Amino acid sequence: MLRMSSNGGRSPAHASASAASSASGASGEGANPLEEISLDRLRRRRSMKWRAHPEDVLPLWVAEMDVPLARPVADALREAIDAGDTGYPAGTEFAESLAGFAARRWKWDGVATDRAAMIPDVMTGAVQVLRLITGPGDPVVVNSPVYAPFYAFITHDDRRVVEAPLGPGLRIDPAVLEDTYRRARARDPHGRIAHLLSNPHNPTGTVHTHEELSAVAGLARRYGVRVVADEIHAPLVLPGAAFTPYLSVPGAEDAFSLMSATKGWNLAGIKAALALAGPEAAADLRRMPEEVAHGASHLGVIAHTAAYRDGDAWLDALLAGLDANRALLGRLVAAHLPGAGYARPEGTYLAWLDCRALGLAPEPGAAERGAADPGAADPAVVTDLAGPARFFLDHARVALSSGHIFGTGGAGHVRLNFATSRSVLTQALTRMGRALAGHAH
Repeated sequence: MLRMSSNGGRSPAHASASAASSASGASGEGANPLEEISLDRLRRRRSMKWRAHPEDVLPLWVAEMDVPLARPVADALREAIDAGDTGYPAGTEFAESLAGFAARRWKWDGVATDRAAMIPDVMTGAVQVLRLITGPGDPVVVNSPVYAPFYAFITHDDRRVVEAPLGPGLRIDPAVLEDTYRRARARDPHGRIAHLLSNPHNPTGTVHTHEELSAVAGLARRYGVRVVADEIHAPLVLPGAAFTPYLSVPGAEDAFSLMSATKGWNLAGIKAALALAGPEAAADLRRMPEEVAHGASHLGVIAHTAAYRDGDAWLDALLAGLDANRALLGRLVAAHLPGAGYARPEGTYLAWLDCRALGLAPEPGAAERGAADPGAADPAVVTDLAGPARFFLDHARVALSSGHIFGTGGAGHVRLNFATSRSVLTQALTRMGRALAGHAH
């Protein structure tokens, strides 16, 4: 039923495009992409990460990486632009490229082009899929602390957020999840319930295991819950963990997955994504309005197709750099913020730091979101700053994401983006430690 994709194929112009990329700042194979752009060049960027704060601030907040484009992506875009290929996306190459990537990287053959639909981006896709399987006022379960826009997109579409907080070790707690499902089902024995799952989990960097996801699927089946898995960070699983596609586990046949190359290859400004349906959800996905697919950028589809098809070597170099930064961050936290808790992420490039023992002012009125009525609080804005994040911006000139915007369990924490150079990461943590030492005196 595919209503999507793009011209991802190569033409004779590819060779000239490849030659031109070497002069464009595109990144080749093998080099650590995180070390290829100087701070001065980064400050000339016009994206949100580098324009939201003054130049004296080191931005480690929004999920953009400080990397050049992968050369295969830059080549594909340049070839399309040179050819004036800027119309509407068509074909099935986008889904086919994801299918090939999934088979190579995850040994999974579950991406079927007749159960895939193009969507503008993952969060727009989440809203559209939730509209297929829930109605106004219906509950949508989330595992807090979780990606802040989940709250905003769910509530703005007149659905009701219900939290099932993560348990020990920042992992899904089956007992808590079952209790949440049970309460939602008891409230409306014949109603519709959905679960918007983050896999891998943002902001904690937790990579859910096959066993954990199988437990989720089993409980969802038992209580009649439809799962929608946001798997945008799937390519970014670090050494020591393995990604499990939610649709690959038993019991997930009626579920959905949302995938994109956005995070793995830093393509947030070139939008495209895919909604995948399990075999029992295919009929639901066919009801998605055709015009939803028109919101994706043709250039975005070309870029994402190239990333999935030809971007493995670049991704491997990135993952090695992120693994090194993950270790460096642990050492820097121990040296400069010894009272902070550092949950070593298994995936993504996001670190979740527990600052509650640092003696910093908490978020104003930091009653946990939804303590009395989960999901009743107004959705947080991702740029909201309070508590430790506000302190580090004001006193260290380092921009982080405030933990409170991620829901229950987030207050007193910060999310730190470590997809940057070793130099910037070291400068940032040094500044934070110096500010904290000054605060203590």
